Amino acid sequence: MAGSHGSWTGGSLTARDLLRPKHAARAAFHPAWIPESIDPAVEQLKKIRLIAGTVAAVGVYTFVEGGFAFDEMLENMLTASVVLLFITPLTVGIMLLVWKRDGDIRALKPPLFNSLKLLLLFVGSIVITVVLLQSTAAAGLFLLLLAPMVIWLAVFVGRGAWHVGANFFGTAGVHRCLPPLLATVTTWLMALPDLLTGDLHGLSLGMGVLFILGAPVTVTAIALTEMRRLDQRYGIRLKAHPAAQAPPVPPMPPMPPHTPAGTPYVPPQGNPYGPGAGQPYHPGNPYGPPAGTPYGPPAGNPYGPPAGNPYNPYNQGNPYGPGPHGS
Repeated sequence: MAGSHGSWTGGSLTARDLLRPKHAARAAFHPAWIPESIDPAVEQLKKIRLIAGTVAAVGVYTFVEGGFAFDEMLENMLTASVVLLFITPLTVGIMLLVWKRDGDIRALKPPLFNSLKLLLLFVGSIVITVVLLQSTAAAGLFLLLLAPMVIWLAVFVGRGAWHVGANFFGTAGVHRCLPPLLATVTTWLMALPDLLTGDLHGLSLGMGVLFILGAPVTVTAIALTEMRRLDQRYGIRLKAHPAAQAPPVPPMPPMPPHTPAGTPYVPPQGNPYGPGAGQPYHPGNPYGPPAGTPYGPPAGNPYGPPAGNPYNPYNQGNPYGPGPHGS
C-alpha cells in the first residue's frame, strides 16, 4: 500500500518540538505514512465523529452528577485503553478473514504492523500518564519534580487522542472504511456494559439513556454516512479487498474564473498578421523595395516646365524667351 512505508515522522520532528507536546503528539500519532484524505466532506465527518466519540470516552455523565469525578475519568481512560487494545486487532482480524476470500492479504502486512505500533504507543502513553497522575497525590516533595512531566504528558496524550480518533491508528492505510467501522465498534462496546447492567450513574432514566446511547448512535450514523459517501463517490466498499479496488482519485480542483497572467495559452499581443522581422516587405529588409512606393511618380512633375518659368521674359536661360533687347 502506498504511504505505508518510510519514515515515521517524515523528518518533520526536531529537538525543539519535543518541548512542545502538541507538535510532538502530531509527529507521534499522525505519522507521515498515513494517507491523506480524499474528500473534504469525509474529513469534516471525521471531526464530527471524533467529537461524539470524545463525549463517550470522557463520560459526560460525570459533569451532570454534581461535579467532575477525576478518579472516575482516570478509570475510564484505562478502560478505554484496554478496549482499544483488544477490540481493534479483533475487528481488523475479522475483516482480514472477509477480505481473504477475494485476494491475498499478505500485501497488507506493512500497514497493519504500522497501525499496531501506533496503537501500542497510544495505549502505553495513556497508562504512563494515568499512573503518574495517580502518583502525584502521594508524591509529597517530589510533586514539584513530577508536575512538569505530568502536565507535558497530559497535553501530549490529549492531543494524541484527537489525532488517533481521526485516523484511528492509521488504519486508513489498510482500508479507508476501517476508521469509521472501528469508531462504531469501540463506542458501542464502551456503552454496552452500562446498558446491560442498568447502571445509569445516578441519572434519571431519560438522562441516562441520552448520555449512554447518544454518543454511539451519533457515531454510528456519521460512520455509515462516511462509508456510504466513500462507496458512492469513490467505489470503496468495506467488504471488498483493498487491493481489488481502484485507487481513489481526488476530485479535480475548480478552474479559475479568469486566465492568470503569464499563461502559455494567451496569444501574443499586437497584430499577428502584421509584417514580421523576417518578411520581405519589412522596412528593415535590405532586399525589399526602397522606402516609398515604387510605382509612384518621382520627386517633382516630369511633365511640368523646367526649373524656372520658360515664358518668363526675365528668364535668362530660356532660348525662346525675348532677347536682352526685347523681341
